[in-house]
Amino acid sequence: MIGIVSAMPEELAAVVEAMHADEVVEYGGRRYYRGHYGGEPVVCVVSRIGKVAAATTATILLERFSPRALVMTGLAGGVDERLAIGDVVIADRLIQHDLDARPLFPRHEIPLLGIAELPADPALSTKLAAAASRFAPPAEVVALGITAPRVWRGLVASGDQFFGSVEASNALREALPGVLAVEMEGAAVAQVCYEHGVPFAIARVISDTANHAAAVDFARFLRDACGPYARALVEGALGS
Repeated sequence: MIGIVSAMPEELAAVVEAMHADEVVEYGGRRYYRGHYGGEPVVCVVSRIGKVAAATTATILLERFSPRALVMTGLAGGVDERLAIGDVVIADRLIQHDLDARPLFPRHEIPLLGIAELPADPALSTKLAAAASRFAPPAEVVALGITAPRVWRGLVASGDQFFGSVEASNALREALPGVLAVEMEGAAVAQVCYEHGVPFAIARVISDTANHAAAVDFARFLRDACGPYARALVEGALGS
């Protein structure tokens, strides 16, 4: 069984609709959809937004359902100035950009764990990257001006902060050179999986960029683009 997590209902709805759900169970205020997707046993859940919500959801998922791996998909803001709306970032590793326990521990290092960057599973990440590279935008995505999305692999930063200005993006690039994208859940899910010894991979679709000059309306992107991307990425993760 593979666990599939997204932060918002719109990011997961198309996957839940496409799967064959045998049962829906509730733990901790979350609905876990257990069933099959393309013949593969899966459990899907919306974590809600933020690191605490994501960590809580991932912990319940691992403890209650014992998946062999976990995949998270959803949206992110592009920090690297080369990224464009609709590009896909596959996390090689994740970091909490707002974690700072100095002087007790170095900035970004997880206290008592001894690391700052959490490595994603290489094989599972490669599957996601391959699926993203094969993604052919359907009409509703093309209508947003996305015709040839690129695939990137590298560092993704997570934190309980929404980045809404050029100044904030610039500060993050200065603090974490090489960071590709920023979101609010991935590193929390990564830490839970890391501490439980469960392989994980995280894919993020860029919904806005560092210069915040995108013409694409976020609500429209969330409504029209999330489904096709999510289905393609999940199918890639489940493929042999």
